[in-house]
Amino acid sequence: MRIGILALQGDFAEHGAMLRQLGVQTREVRLPSELADLAGLVIPGGESTTMGRLARSYGLIKPIQELAQQGLPLWGTCAGMILLARETVDGVPGQPLLGLLDVTVVRNGFGRQLDSFEVDMEVPILGPPAFHGVFIRAPYIQDWAAEVQILARLEEGQAVAAQQGNRLVTAFHPELTQDLRFHRYFLQLVEQSA
Repeated sequence: MRIGILALQGDFAEHGAMLRQLGVQTREVRLPSELADLAGLVIPGGESTTMGRLARSYGLIKPIQELAQQGLPLWGTCAGMILLARETVDGVPGQPLLGLLDVTVVRNGFGRQLDSFEVDMEVPILGPPAFHGVFIRAPYIQDWAAEVQILARLEEGQAVAAQQGNRLVTAFHPELTQDLRFHRYFLQLVEQSA
């Protein structure tokens, strides 16, 4: 099994390190040809507008959309969640989106860089203990279709993790912790999709 990590910008190296700890081969993806023969694709945190524009410039938007329609499992963290969304609130006009998850995401939903925070939260699909969420200029999910399962909410009610079929999103950064449970969960989705 080989998992691709979109490596245009952001914290792709951290995702690679976590997946390799779990014994998984990874490939950094910068060109459409590097999407071949992947079992799943991670879209990391970073700057969603920059990442979307680079993905469009390198011709990656349509191939990722086509592979997702063919069943390729996807996981977007933070900026990756924004890119996977069908719609954004307060988005940059013309910002490229993959539109592969039936959610509306509020960009910078908790404020700017200075408003970044960390919090322990319950994630029922992972079981105890609480998961330590690292939120950096994080988005949250404002609206979602009936097919979307909300996996985690903050105490104030904001939806910060969701799944639709084999597509997973987190507003926070599991790759910036030592907790491998979200990476293991994504690999379960990949194995179920194989």
